[in-house]
Amino acid sequence: MLDTRIPVLGPVRQPSPLAFNTVQGDAISNFVADGIRVRHQVVIGPGEPEDSAAFFEKAGPRQHLFFDPAQTRAAIVTCGGLCPGINNVIRSAFLELHFNYGVREVLGLRHGFRGLTEKGEPPLVLTPERVDHIHRDGGSILSSSRGRQDTAEMVDFLVRHQINILICVGGDGTQRGTHEIAQEVIRRGLPIAVVGVPKTIDNDIQFVDMTFGYFSAIESARAVLDGAHCESKGAPNGIGLVKVMGRDSGFIAAGAAAASQEVNFALIPEIPLVLDGPTGFLAALHRRMMQRHHAVIVVAEGAGQDLMEQLEETDISGNRKKADIGLFVRDRILAYFKERDTEVNLKYIDPSYIVRSVPANSQDAQLCDGFARHAVHAAMAGKTDLIIGLWHRVYVHVPIPLATASRKKVDPEGELWRSVIAATGQPALWQ
Repeated sequence: MLDTRIPVLGPVRQPSPLAFNTVQGDAISNFVADGIRVRHQVVIGPGEPEDSAAFFEKAGPRQHLFFDPAQTRAAIVTCGGLCPGINNVIRSAFLELHFNYGVREVLGLRHGFRGLTEKGEPPLVLTPERVDHIHRDGGSILSSSRGRQDTAEMVDFLVRHQINILICVGGDGTQRGTHEIAQEVIRRGLPIAVVGVPKTIDNDIQFVDMTFGYFSAIESARAVLDGAHCESKGAPNGIGLVKVMGRDSGFIAAGAAAASQEVNFALIPEIPLVLDGPTGFLAALHRRMMQRHHAVIVVAEGAGQDLMEQLEETDISGNRKKADIGLFVRDRILAYFKERDTEVNLKYIDPSYIVRSVPANSQDAQLCDGFARHAVHAAMAGKTDLIIGLWHRVYVHVPIPLATASRKKVDPEGELWRSVIAATGQPALWQ
């Protein structure tokens, strides 16, 4: 059974200022009781007891709060790489705190967790004027950074600046840091709520159906793939090869391929890549070129790592760096066709940093608003050490250790990959 219990700072005695009630059917929004749960499993297997599923706590506004809004100071920090929608989250969290709850001050911490230390730049005081138009832009008005900071020093910073609520916007690495902050706060017995908002274009956080930024990223990647398709048809034996982000999960490559419908081969980390042999990728590409004389390939950055010499370096966040599969596949394709004295015109495109820096589209903007406001509701009720999940289209509270225990991956037997296979016509597995 999954441990879905959420830590709470203490008794909730402060009535909420939100104009909600508990009456169903009167067209007025309702508070969410702590006893409402969301089933982890929707589909129950044959012979499996119906009561075997775990349940998540439903997110939403509580009728009674831990914090008195008039005496509360909140802070927002954005960490990790850029992602469409960060500014939307900052804005929606501020609006909920400032206008709906009446929180006295909301700070924006600069340059990721570095802003929680004295070596960082001073916090910004967020105001309605400062956040007015930021949701129209990509990036983060607070700036972002990677890398660890000393947990005790960050908690000291929260205490020194009298911050009662910390909302951390970031991916799984960020949320592991969020958990460490929350645990140090709990260890010291401090009345500080620490809540995470899941942010990553890779869509790889567990118990989150869709992380914000993913839809905007695949929309942007789709435009690149359509351009690669145009390039491939604009030259004799043209090949468009596009590398996208996806360190351990191929959601961007798979999602963009399914959306574009112009991709002939999608290479992702979850499907072992075999280049050589009559049933390998290169032979399949050769057959495609002989029959149709053009091809489009999308490859996720984490695909085919076992084919290359592994890098020993790590990035500033401690993640092992990936060898460049895009350049590797490019060179192998060119060598393969050169050996067969066959002309190909290959265009290699790496739009990674463009894809992640675009503004949020409408679907992501809605997600950002939901994640941000539910994070505020959770924090005001004194809940801590959690991220806001989206599970079966319902916002839920997910303990951070549960969300970061593993990465979500494309299911080779699931609907997304099945749609990619149907659209590309490539084999389900390389052999």
